[in-house]
Amino acid sequence: MTFEVQPGITAIDTFYGGRERYTAAYLIQAGEPTLVETGPTTSVEPVAAGLERLGVRPEDLANIVVTHIHLDHAGGVGRLAARYPRATVWVHERGARHLADPTRLVASAARIYGEERMTSLFGPVDPVPADRIRSLADGDRIALGGRYLDSFHTPGHASHQVALVDSSTGAVFTGDALGIHLPDLPVLRPATPPPDFDVELAIDSIERIRDRARSVLLFAHFGPIAEVHRICDLAERRIRSWAEAVREALARTEELEEVTALLEEQARADIETGAQATLDLDRFEILSSVRMNAMGLIRYWKKREERLATDQAS
Repeated sequence: MTFEVQPGITAIDTFYGGRERYTAAYLIQAGEPTLVETGPTTSVEPVAAGLERLGVRPEDLANIVVTHIHLDHAGGVGRLAARYPRATVWVHERGARHLADPTRLVASAARIYGEERMTSLFGPVDPVPADRIRSLADGDRIALGGRYLDSFHTPGHASHQVALVDSSTGAVFTGDALGIHLPDLPVLRPATPPPDFDVELAIDSIERIRDRARSVLLFAHFGPIAEVHRICDLAERRIRSWAEAVREALARTEELEEVTALLEEQARADIETGAQATLDLDRFEILSSVRMNAMGLIRYWKKREERLATDQAS
């Protein structure tokens, strides 16, 4: 499935986990056709079929840009780079070495998801030849021929995440900086995974996105959202409320399953319509499970406590 989201920008459903409207890649039509996000290796065939449907041949694709290296966004970049041999691969400078050698990236995902679930969701992760990778720093620009992408650093969800602004439309590719918003569910869920989620950095990044967006926000999960200020406000409130829920839970228990159960109550309270009985919140679990978010927030609070103790001792 493909659909235009802005002039010259088309979403491609990656069918992540075999499901529709969970994760999007985006084709920017320009002198140098560019793909933003790839999905995992299990999504390579749907993405390639979408590119073919849009008239992009293997020799045409000039750039592949990923907002960050988590496997649901970039796991398929090695396989796609092999299929599109002219494409330069762009990623934040802190993520570049993990695309060239994904060993540690895969090991980290296995610890979070478990080997079996990781394999079924993401498939194998192929390395990208180092000479095809270009690093992005804050403020870097990718020339696409007739338009360009400006990159700006948006840590919080991940320390190596960037957002991208399209010069022609002012649309911002947000990665997971604002969380998960599936198109037919009135819920914005935070994405606070381990190992390096940080509340303060995440809030700062949302503000940076708010300041740069001139039209729509293009979510990887899933699609365009035009209400920039409303969704940025909501994303900040969600992050703060989930972080506070975990902080309060940690005052009672440090058991992950108990904290997860308490955070699940917060997740149920986040439904914007209040029609809880009619919504299938399990759809979020494949993208941003409550348990994974609890793991990230527990780690955040413990690291914060350690920093405070170190500062007080020095």
